[in-house]
Amino acid sequence: MSRKPKKGYFVRGQFVAEGSELDLELKRELKGTDAASKTDLKRESAELQALGEALLTLRAGLFDKLDLGDKLKDAVEEAKRITNFEGKRRQMQFIGKLMRGLDAATLDTVRSALDEQNRGPAQETAVLHDAERWRDRLIADDDALGGWIETHPGTDAQQLRALIRQARKDIKAGPPGEAPRQGKAYREVFQLVRAQLSVHGTDDHAAEAAAQSREEDA
Repeated sequence: MSRKPKKGYFVRGQFVAEGSELDLELKRELKGTDAASKTDLKRESAELQALGEALLTLRAGLFDKLDLGDKLKDAVEEAKRITNFEGKRRQMQFIGKLMRGLDAATLDTVRSALDEQNRGPAQETAVLHDAERWRDRLIADDDALGGWIETHPGTDAQQLRALIRQARKDIKAGPPGEAPRQGKAYREVFQLVRAQLSVHGTDDHAAEAAAQSREEDA
């Protein structure tokens, strides 16, 4: 009597019987690969969903430059108008689905646009802090003016010098024991310095070095 053939399959020319140790091992490997793949897909989907939601915050000037296609752009504009929570949720899911249809290059342009927008507030804050620091330094230190003019030649030196003199007078004019008086000139020094920093950026290491060198030579 012939034996009933075992059920199984071949892997690289080797017969693997169903239920054997090798069969179970291969199935575990396959399951692990599938699980990893599903995890990657889920993570990618979540990232694209978040990227789609961020599109709603992108200012018009940057959003209009993106090549997203009319369908996705219309979906984003519609999402901005929806106030109902459930309706908004469904619309964002739809946007996430459309995002998955974009190629890698387009997704990179979306990320770049969001990065550009996010850099704006940070740069403005840096300019404000530098302007405050330079204002206080210019008013307190005679040598600071030379370093500033050297690295910011576009400044109206005569106007800045006059404002600094007036700001110092205003501070001295305050009643004894009270906080220094900060008059109009004090504010105008800040505005002038801020305008120059906004044009030329906040990298003023050269100005600081020049000012420090003048102090050492004095």
